[in-house]
Amino acid sequence: MTVHPTSHLRTDRHAMADRSRSSRGQSTAEYALVLVVAATIATLALSWAASTNRVASLFDLVFRSVSGMLA
Repeated sequence: MTVHPTSHLRTDRHAMADRSRSSRGQSTAEYALVLVVAATIATLALSWAASTNRVASLFDLVFRSVSGMLA
């Protein structure tokens, strides 16, 4: 049985391609997880802000400070 001298290169290329696909899949899953966490934090922050009067108070404070600087 004769083995072609470059047959191991084909196997290595296939192994590298498999690892590349696996890495892309892992990156996609990590990206999706980060987006879910960010959306959860944003939802919690918005629901907290909507239930309190702190955001309106902050905007009032900033507006008064800016208008005081301009006057």
